[in-house]
Amino acid sequence: MPTSSASTTDASAKPTAAGGGVQSLERAFDLLERMADAGGEVGLSELSAASGLPLPTIHRLMRTLVACGYVRQQPNRRYSLGPRLIRLGESASRLLGTWARPYLARLVEETGETANMALLDGDEIVYVAQVPSKHSMRMFTEVGRRVLPHSTGVGKALLAHTPADEVRALLARTGMPAATEKTITTPEGFLEALERVRKAGYAVDDNEQEIGVRCLAVSVPNSPTAAAISISGPAGRVTEAVAESFVPILQGVAAELSVALQSQSPA
Repeated sequence: MPTSSASTTDASAKPTAAGGGVQSLERAFDLLERMADAGGEVGLSELSAASGLPLPTIHRLMRTLVACGYVRQQPNRRYSLGPRLIRLGESASRLLGTWARPYLARLVEETGETANMALLDGDEIVYVAQVPSKHSMRMFTEVGRRVLPHSTGVGKALLAHTPADEVRALLARTGMPAATEKTITTPEGFLEALERVRKAGYAVDDNEQEIGVRCLAVSVPNSPTAAAISISGPAGRVTEAVAESFVPILQGVAAELSVALQSQSPA
C-alpha cells in the first residue's frame, strides 16, 4: 500500500509541474508582446501594471529571458527586446510571406497590379511578400523593406482600429517626416485619415510615399499577427474609379488569407 500511495502522489505531481511550466511560458510570451506593444522598451513597474503580475514574478521571468538573449537590460535598468528575437522574427516573416504568395498572385491576376503583404513590426511597417505586376510599368517594393506607417496605405489599414492615444504615442516615437508633398505630417491629419479608413473599409496611399504611385490596402481580419495586403501601381491606373472594383477583390482575398493563416496556428 505505501508503494502504491507514493506512486499515486508522484503521478499527480507531474501535471502540476507541467502546468506551472506552461503558465510560465505563457506569461513570458505575454510580457514579450507587451514590450513590443510599448515600443520595445519598458520598466518592470510598467509591465506589472499592464499584466497584473506581481513584481517578483516579472523579475524572475525577465531574468530568464535576459539569460536566453530574448531581452536585454539597459543601463537605465529598463528592459528592451533582445537580438535573438530578430532571427525568430525574420524566419517567421519569411514563412508568412510564403503562405501569402498564392493569394497575392491571385490579386495580380484579378487587378493587374503589384500585390504586397506587410506587417506592423514595433513602430514600423515591414513588407514580407510581393508578387509583381506583369505590366512593363509596375511598382516594386523590396521584401524586408521598412517604412513608417503614416505615409503608407498598409500602415493606415493596420492602425485603423488602434486607439487614438496609442496612435499618437507611436507617431510621437517615429515622427512624421514627409516622403512627398502629399504625405500626412500631423497626428490630427493621420487620425482623420484613419477615420476615413474605418468608414470606407479600405486605405489609400495617394502619392504619399512616392509621387506617381497609388496604393489600395486592407487589413487581414483576425490574422495571428497584424497584417495587411495591398495593390499598388501608377496613379494613372490605380484611380478612384477602379477602386470600386479592386477593393471588393482585396477584401475577398484578405478574408481567404485570414482563414489560411488561422489554419496554420494552433487552436
